[in-house]
Amino acid sequence: MRPPSQIDHLGIAVHSIDEASPLYRDVLGLECEATEVIPEQKVRVAFFTIGETRIELVEPTADDSPIAKFLAKKGPGLHHIAYRVDDLPATLAALKAAGVRLIHETPQNGGHSMKIAFAHPSSTNGVLTEFCQHV
Repeated sequence: MRPPSQIDHLGIAVHSIDEASPLYRDVLGLECEATEVIPEQKVRVAFFTIGETRIELVEPTADDSPIAKFLAKKGPGLHHIAYRVDDLPATLAALKAAGVRLIHETPQNGGHSMKIAFAHPSSTNGVLTEFCQHV
């Protein structure tokens, strides 16, 4: 497994992208790259660029969405950190072989035409960790 090439994005759980966006757009002056719905994950996302990293606002689109559950338990805030990798299947295999508990053992569809998978916080020092590959 090659190490991640960079932090791709930081995921921030929000109740409403429309309500949260003015802070990032108007106050911080960040550009919103795109907003999209990801049906498989039951979320709507918006990506804001800052240098080579992005801030991903994540809004639930269903009451049974993992983000809805997160918001109900912890409220808005930092949800995950995402590392960019070149070969997601190989990364997942190496993580599993190293004993890392995976939420997804195969790549899932993510925003911005990425393939994604999450490692469980119990194996990553309490931080929900995403690995993503741009395709």
